[in-house]
Amino acid sequence: MFAVIKTGNKQYKVARNTIIKVEKIEGNPGSKIEIDQVLMVGESQKVSFIGTPAVKGANVTAEIIDIVKQ
Repeated sequence: MFAVIKTGNKQYKVARNTIIKVEKIEGNPGSKIEIDQVLMVGESQKVSFIGTPAVKGANVTAEIIDIVKQ
């Protein structure tokens, strides 16, 4: 299963155990966050749900691994 999420001004395709680098996000390393801006949900190559703009009731739980200050 995969989801396309929006955080900041960018979109990311994610699946279980995907590691992504995102722009500024609130939290500390090890904390869990919920991302409710889920734009699309699918399985393999098939899209199951497309949001208008977000899929109602869908969210992605993520863990902050590290914070890099630039």
